[in-house]
Amino acid sequence: MEIPTRRYPLGIQTFQKIIEENMLYVDKTELIYKMTQSYTYVFLSRPRRFGKSLLVSTLASYFRGEKDLFKGLAMEKLEKQWKKHPVIHLSLASVKEIEPKKIEECLSDRLRDIESQFGLEKKSNRLGSRLKDIIQQTVEQYGEKAVVVLDEYDAPLLNVLHDEERLKEVRQLMRTLYSPLKDCDPYLRFVFITGIS
Repeated sequence: MEIPTRRYPLGIQTFQKIIEENMLYVDKTELIYKMTQSYTYVFLSRPRRFGKSLLVSTLASYFRGEKDLFKGLAMEKLEKQWKKHPVIHLSLASVKEIEPKKIEECLSDRLRDIESQFGLEKKSNRLGSRLKDIIQQTVEQYGEKAVVVLDEYDAPLLNVLHDEERLKEVRQLMRTLYSPLKDCDPYLRFVFITGIS
């Protein structure tokens, strides 16, 4: 008797791809459901290659209301409403610059991509103001609170950890980007932040 085998999703960080290509997936969706129902803000720090990006991708699919992807998983039975929230996904994993000005340009590019994804007009040049505008405008567009997922929020900081002067500048730059999250609390359904430090 031949035992059917499923491929392991080695190096694959996209929930949708794993499900659609029928790869092996260990169902953690019950835990994800409990987390999203119990908290609004979650920070997860783990070393690289511990599944943070896959978790981010799974959260994004869940909050986008992609019910079909969860067929046969615990989430299918637990979630009753399947509301479609705007998911603002900002990954900083590939920001490898060390000059603060270049890092700011990379962050601006990421925000431009999100603005383009939602068909939004850029109203400000300041990073924090742009993120705040994105959150507020997507809430107006969808009629549902926004979900923000920040993957490897600390990547730009780790690149300059050895340089005290640049570290101060980059820390201030990142603070500028993230500070609106507190003010946007009424617009936020869930915020998930990952890092390795």
